[in-house]
Amino acid sequence: MNNEVKKKLIKYNLWVWILSIAIPVVVGILFLVKIPNVAPLDFLPPIYAAINATTAIILACAYIAIRRKNISLHKNLMKTSIGLSVIFLVMYVAYHMTSEPTLYGGSGTMKAIYYFILITHIFLSIGIIPLVLITYVRAISNYFAEHRKIARYTFPIWMYIAVTGVIIYLMISPYYGK
Repeated sequence: MNNEVKKKLIKYNLWVWILSIAIPVVVGILFLVKIPNVAPLDFLPPIYAAINATTAIILACAYIAIRRKNISLHKNLMKTSIGLSVIFLVMYVAYHMTSEPTLYGGSGTMKAIYYFILITHIFLSIGIIPLVLITYVRAISNYFAEHRKIARYTFPIWMYIAVTGVIIYLMISPYYGK
């Protein structure tokens, strides 16, 4: 690896870590902010749940594409997945800045299952940020061996997050507005 490539990777890695820290911190701060005199954006949860479902489908298609050596399709699908994740995050934050939190109303085993899924989803959502960014940087830097090494961890975690996002929505949606 020559010095120019090393400098480029160092620059990318700096941005990976800045974004990996900044995004959860900013989201956490914005969760504490409520926009006054704005109607709740109640229409957003089914939309961002659909975005999660779409992301899961696109991730699966991207996996199939790369297994079939269709690099161009894989690349486009992964960029789409990243774009959808950004759109999801903006909508999710906007909803929470205009709405009161919705509490899960179930009980017993279902409540335990819901909170297990929710907590693992939240923590993995924070951890996926550097994984996705590092995986992406390795791909655009043409370090495909390193890209594959981390992608084998990034993919299933990202898929879990996308799928559990839909499950969380389905489990909590009966309690919206109550």
